[in-house]
Amino acid sequence: MKKFVLTAVAACLLVTGSALAQLQSPAEFLGYELGEKWTPHYKVMNYFRHVADESPMVSLTQYGTTNEGRELMYAVVTTEANHQNLDEIRTNNLKLADLEAGTPSPNQKAIVWMSYNVHGNETSSSEAALNTVYKLVTENANWLENTVVIMDPMVNPDGRDRYVNWYRSVVGENKNVHPETREHHEPWPGGRTNHYYFDLNRDWAWQTQVESQQRIRVYNEWMPHVHVDFHEQGYNSPYYFAPAAEPFHMAITDWQRQFQTMIGKNHTKYFDEENWLYFTREVFDLFYPSYGDTWPTFNGAIGMTYEQAGHSSAGRGVITAEGDTLTLLDRLTHHTVSGLSTVEITAQNSKRVIQEFSDYFTNTNRNGAGEYKTFVVKKSSNPDKVSRLLRYLVNQRIDFGVASRSSNANGYDYSTGETGRVSIEEGDYVISTYQPKGTLVRVLFEPKPELADSLTYDITAWEMHYAYGVDGYAIKGQLDTEPLSMSMEDELTPVLDKPYAYLAKWNSIEDLRYLARLLDEGVAVRYAEKAFTLNGKEYAPGTLIITRNGNEKLGDKFDGIVKDEANLLNRIVTPVATGFVDSGKDFGSSSVRYIEKPKVALLSGEGTNSNMVGHIWNYFDQQINYPVNLINADDVSSVNWDDYHVLILPDTYGSAVGSGELDAIKGWVSSGGTLIAVGSANNDLAGKDGFSLKRKERENEESEDPEDKLQKYGEASRERAQFFNPGSIFLISMDTSHPLAFGYDEEYMSLKLGSSAFDYLANGWNVGAAKPGAHRSGFVGNKAKESLEHTLAFGVQDMGAGHVVYMVDNPLFRGFWHNGKLLFGNAVFFVGN
Repeated sequence: MKKFVLTAVAACLLVTGSALAQLQSPAEFLGYELGEKWTPHYKVMNYFRHVADESPMVSLTQYGTTNEGRELMYAVVTTEANHQNLDEIRTNNLKLADLEAGTPSPNQKAIVWMSYNVHGNETSSSEAALNTVYKLVTENANWLENTVVIMDPMVNPDGRDRYVNWYRSVVGENKNVHPETREHHEPWPGGRTNHYYFDLNRDWAWQTQVESQQRIRVYNEWMPHVHVDFHEQGYNSPYYFAPAAEPFHMAITDWQRQFQTMIGKNHTKYFDEENWLYFTREVFDLFYPSYGDTWPTFNGAIGMTYEQAGHSSAGRGVITAEGDTLTLLDRLTHHTVSGLSTVEITAQNSKRVIQEFSDYFTNTNRNGAGEYKTFVVKKSSNPDKVSRLLRYLVNQRIDFGVASRSSNANGYDYSTGETGRVSIEEGDYVISTYQPKGTLVRVLFEPKPELADSLTYDITAWEMHYAYGVDGYAIKGQLDTEPLSMSMEDELTPVLDKPYAYLAKWNSIEDLRYLARLLDEGVAVRYAEKAFTLNGKEYAPGTLIITRNGNEKLGDKFDGIVKDEANLLNRIVTPVATGFVDSGKDFGSSSVRYIEKPKVALLSGEGTNSNMVGHIWNYFDQQINYPVNLINADDVSSVNWDDYHVLILPDTYGSAVGSGELDAIKGWVSSGGTLIAVGSANNDLAGKDGFSLKRKERENEESEDPEDKLQKYGEASRERAQFFNPGSIFLISMDTSHPLAFGYDEEYMSLKLGSSAFDYLANGWNVGAAKPGAHRSGFVGNKAKESLEHTLAFGVQDMGAGHVVYMVDNPLFRGFWHNGKLLFGNAVFFVGN
């Protein structure tokens, strides 16, 4: 590390020397050399506190807590003089980005933000953070004259401590470097993810998790110019750093590409001197917007991922395929060097970095971004879904308004997928790219993101109209807007002392949360299987009917519970004096179904996909606040399934559910249970005895050309891409007469992952189907697209007295596809009742 010891001016040395007299190195403070053992979360934070206490160049701020109560902290590292003007530097930067009013003063500094350990079991980066902060303060203070460094030493403390505590429990006095030994094989669910098993590196844009929400709030208060996300990959890989691989999203500027390369070349100077292997421009692309490199990039920064060999299987040391031993010290040293090199090159180019950052926002303010400059959300869209989308935009610091007059324009209609003449009504919601965050608006809303290279790392479609389930258009020009008025007129409802029943709509997750609260309070609830009218008002299938009959046990509390819970969740309930409807089925009809409070089990543990388990667990625990019981696959045979109404089967692998367990589950379903198979769990059921789900066979190409077999080895990946669907949006035709589809329109935009295809059910209800021409947005290979036509997306099979729900498309993927969440609620609360 001697290469980073730079000579500073004498005055700076004198001041720094006296100020740092009590500052200890990480080894002195911790009592061991970095790399000898893992440093748990609390010790990492304690060392940063120590540095902040002893050095005027460092300040430490807690910005939040995790689900398990661990602190989330960030440190600001810069000169003492800059610290005295830190708020001015921060607000100046926001003024440069036009995110705060006023003219910036000349006190402008380059801002580098470095995020460590977003994946909990990629542990070397938090060790590197300890090393880096010490070296910045003691050896490289001159870089900090014109640069502010923000360090988040541990983005995912819950996941990291899960890994570290496990490793410490299985290692001996000395590390074992043989990769087949147990300390190199982390058990389920692993430490990669947070408490709810969410991958926080896929959550930067969506911010579904508490860690992301708290971090982004602070990020938006600083808006750094450079952001580095430290990671680890397989232990046989060389180090990876910028420039990133293609495809780059088309919104990324020439400067962002250029400075990535400049940073990478600065790293090579140090890596070459040490003969460390590295690679660039491979694997890790810049397209999907929710990574720690892409989301900052679309917010004006130079966003980068650095990948060190290691990961959980490396332990504190491991023998690589080439026979070398990779140690924790090696890993943290490499991350230290790349981090310091990033600060160095930024400091050397601070004026250019600041000017290009300012130009980034000035250009979008003046010229907008992308082909479509304006995005419209129809005011006729579901108000709950519109409200959820607008809250999301507020959290992104994205401006929006409403159309000040009615007009016509040429635009893309999200509901039809066609371009033509569209009608904008006065009061429609308008999100323009002519604003500081216009590039982010473009990326989130553009109908069909342009993919320069099909070999991408993640999903390729995520558009917000589809994700939130709202209608609207993309317009190439601008619209006249005015600020959004937040005043709303209350819906007038009749005043009844003791109504016969209360009615509540059913078309959003907020309605599902209301049902969950009522059931938790012991309220008996019914729902309508058929549409009906009462007092001249139409009510759709799925409408909740809360009758006084059946709730006598609640006595005088009944009305208060129904209304108080509605007020708490901003729901409107309509009291009615009779169960005799104008048209449709009366409230005593068999078509008005009683909802038995379901006891829900979710298969988890070894053999299941921990990410999907976490997505489902979080959905119940945090989003709809309804109990779910996680049951390990190993314990399936010992559970009394008669106590349960619903079993959810997530993605599985290996023999998570054996033939004996599956037979027992079928017997339980036949007795009245509801089995919900999500995503690739359907592969485990397809073709099995008793299950009507069948894989779709690929059609044979009768006229196959023998020359087609003469493929080039170097083009194999691109040949396979024709069968590839990394994640794209398909239009699904819905049977809205079935309870699984209640609350939805006849067309639903689904995020479809993978190319597994299943025939329509011959014995069951094909509730959601992908028909010809269903593909709407994102990359999908031509063979995969063809295979996915005429296929099942959502279906229900009656099995004895019970049901099997096939959710081929996972509506809870990563928690950001908000429009699918009611669909999952229908499967849990309606299908089995």
